[in-house]
Amino acid sequence: MRNIPWQEKPKNSNEIIWRYDKNPIIGRYDIPSSNSIFNSAVVPFKDGFAGVFRCDNKAVQMNIFAGFSKNGIDWKIDHEVIKMKEGNTDMIESDYKYDPRVVFIDDRYWITWCNGYNGPTIGIGYTFDFKEFFQCENAFLPFNRNGVLFPKKINGKYAMLSRPSDNGHTPFGDIYVSYSPDMKYWGEHRCVMKATPFEDSAWQSTKIGAGPIPILVDDGWLMIYHGVVTTCNGFRYAMGAAILDENDPSVVKYRTQEYILGPAVDYEMVGDVQNVVFPCAALHNLEEDKIAIYYGAADTVVALSFGHISEIVKFTKEKSL
Repeated sequence: MRNIPWQEKPKNSNEIIWRYDKNPIIGRYDIPSSNSIFNSAVVPFKDGFAGVFRCDNKAVQMNIFAGFSKNGIDWKIDHEVIKMKEGNTDMIESDYKYDPRVVFIDDRYWITWCNGYNGPTIGIGYTFDFKEFFQCENAFLPFNRNGVLFPKKINGKYAMLSRPSDNGHTPFGDIYVSYSPDMKYWGEHRCVMKATPFEDSAWQSTKIGAGPIPILVDDGWLMIYHGVVTTCNGFRYAMGAAILDENDPSVVKYRTQEYILGPAVDYEMVGDVQNVVFPCAALHNLEEDKIAIYYGAADTVVALSFGHISEIVKFTKEKSL
């Protein structure tokens, strides 16, 4: 993808990831019904970009909306929620939808999200054009969050990262990988990595969850993820990176001890939920060594950050747990 959003690193900066200087790129009230817009996913589409956005309304009901952009920064988000049609199931009941991810596999764009079906689980759907959407069977039993598909099959099967959880705000959580032959039936669940002991890496000691779609680099799958620490002021969410084995992503080759981006500016520290950096999508160009990471800030707005893939990989290997 050659025309991803990009801004050069500020002079004299030693940061691995740096923020877009016009953040946030999507405000909380950017559609008429919204209380907040955050934790959303974007992909290249035609001559620009398309996305699925989490927009909580003013009753704070959680749902997902489609949107389009020419440059990946200025977005036009539909004012009506995505209406699902029947995909590989006639069971499309949903109490809520939030925190989507999107990836192109084979001939269509697959969407995963946290789906409300007697508690949170992983919903799956697909679209060809971001106008018509089809819902599939839920991947897992409740309770689960942070469903993230790999962008291609692994050993002939679809693969998905997720975080088994509970029905609340989940003061725990580890990352697992699961496999499917048909994007309907899921199994072969394997633990990928756990939250760390507090003394080893406190920022990710409460829970962790996969973020954007993993990127295949020379060393394996580059996985951007979020980690959470419980402080005297509540949860604090930051961003880290790990490298998973290409053929067996349950094998963690490297994992950052230090976070690569944490809440430090006003739109990340103040909002509906304070102190949150929550990555959900990334656009990348391996030839140009660029990545643009979209993240939810303070559960209120969408922000954008940038990095060089080689620097992230180098940092992850050199600063690994």
